[in-house]
Amino acid sequence: MKPLRILMALIFAAASLPVFAQSFTVSIPRDRSAKPLDGRLLLVLSSDPSAEPRMQIDDTPQTQMIFGVNVDGLAPGASATIDAGAFGYPVRSLKDVPAGEYTVQAVLNLYETFHRSDGSTVKLHMDRGEGQHWNLTPGNLYSKPQKITIKPGGTPIALSLTEEIPPIPEAKDTKYIRHIKIQSALLTKFWGRPMFLSAIVLVPEGFDEHPNARFPEMVFEDHFADEFGDLRTTPPDSNLKPDYSERFHIAGYNRIQQEEAYKTYQQWISARYPRFLVIKIQHANPYYDDSYAVNSANLGPYGDAIESELMPALEKQFHGIGQGWARFLYGGSTGGWESLAVQVFYPTHYNGAFVACPDPVDFHAFTNIDLYNDKNAFYIEGAHKRVLQPSMRDYLGHTTSTTRDNNAYELALGDHGRSGEQFDIWQAVYSPEGSDGYPLQIFNKETGEIDHKVAAYWHDHYDLDAILARDWETLGPQLRGKIHLYVGSDDTYFLNDAVYRMEDFLKSTTNPPYEGEVAYGSRAEHCWNGDPALPNYLSRLHYNTMYLPKILDRIAKTAPAGADLTSWRY
Repeated sequence: MKPLRILMALIFAAASLPVFAQSFTVSIPRDRSAKPLDGRLLLVLSSDPSAEPRMQIDDTPQTQMIFGVNVDGLAPGASATIDAGAFGYPVRSLKDVPAGEYTVQAVLNLYETFHRSDGSTVKLHMDRGEGQHWNLTPGNLYSKPQKITIKPGGTPIALSLTEEIPPIPEAKDTKYIRHIKIQSALLTKFWGRPMFLSAIVLVPEGFDEHPNARFPEMVFEDHFADEFGDLRTTPPDSNLKPDYSERFHIAGYNRIQQEEAYKTYQQWISARYPRFLVIKIQHANPYYDDSYAVNSANLGPYGDAIESELMPALEKQFHGIGQGWARFLYGGSTGGWESLAVQVFYPTHYNGAFVACPDPVDFHAFTNIDLYNDKNAFYIEGAHKRVLQPSMRDYLGHTTSTTRDNNAYELALGDHGRSGEQFDIWQAVYSPEGSDGYPLQIFNKETGEIDHKVAAYWHDHYDLDAILARDWETLGPQLRGKIHLYVGSDDTYFLNDAVYRMEDFLKSTTNPPYEGEVAYGSRAEHCWNGDPALPNYLSRLHYNTMYLPKILDRIAKTAPAGADLTSWRY
């Protein structure tokens, strides 16, 4: 029995020893850079051979694994190490990765040093025309996918960043799709380097033939878009291979999108269709794929830059009427919040906002979190248990992601709010600046503990429901009939909860009454936009036409005496 006892003791001793994680060394070839580089070094491990690992990281259950570390001044020819200390998602550390066969790839998401006018020096990833996607940014370096075997105590695996993502060609104008780009003096001053604003503009049929016409403007708030996919001037591609939409549970959704875009074009050029401009603003920045179209301590004066620099330049070039009665806003999700925020912060600049499935408009319902009264963003706290907060649900109510997981995902991509993802941009837009120059955390991204002092700042500056309630005496007369809210009762991100709260305020206030509308799509997911007759997968393709009857009615009722109501009705 003694040998058996010795064997068992050795087994238990071995089990108590630390596990040595597989580690990686990542180097920059000397011919890839003439100077040391800063950035977030990302290591991706994939068990799915269907695509490059860098294309397989997201917040869904299908995500592969990613681990990140900062590099500061990594010289060409030198290497950095990624080991068990790197922050990982959805597996926290390399030491927890099961042994097996994987495809590995490394990406260096480059940072630029900004010397801002507020005195802060920060290192951030600058968008390069791709919409703040670390795996697609021109100039980012990456390694070729490589098959490896991971095993405890394995020797370090060497990777080399031999590849570089190429530049994105400048978009070309067409008959209907035009572009404008300006350098913003306000943003250039704030960021301490040239900063630009641009827009994609859908011009009406006959635009070039009617130089004296002046057009109403519809600002379509959205995430970064590099094209105008809502209009197609040719019939659908008969050779298009049908895909399957996981979001809408529909086969051939790519075909449906082409069909609807072509129908929009046919409507757009029809003889009696009203002529107007559709504007998609491009305002990607060092934190995200758009700025939320408001002024911010961390992003700078994007709201004022758009309103006082971009819009006047755009209206001059594309013959916009350029007056508040002839400008409107619409959009969904981030674009929904932006539409409402711009209408609230610049109440006389626009004549109505059609707001679909907006990001949280009341921070008592910040998705599932009450930022003012909850102690923790990740858990529902009970007497003797903690329940993880869901952040996403499918159409049957199943949880597909939690708030804790979403923030682990972001923390792997970048610290100091530099992930380029959703919770980090909310924080960057809404928070005051911290002593290190980066946004103050609304909650600890590892523990979920909420900072209620930061939440109080959010309340006073960006809680749209609180701002309306506080300032209704002055805002109310300027917003009568302008607020239109739409959301599904089963929104994927629980965004309906905040709309319920705003509806309670709007419908209870009578001095003056808001005279707008709030509507809910029964059992509708993200991002229901107000059409009771069509399913969401179709109505979301009709943003540029579905609100038009209400807009035209609003123009007829509110246009001042002598307003141009005819030059654009050719």
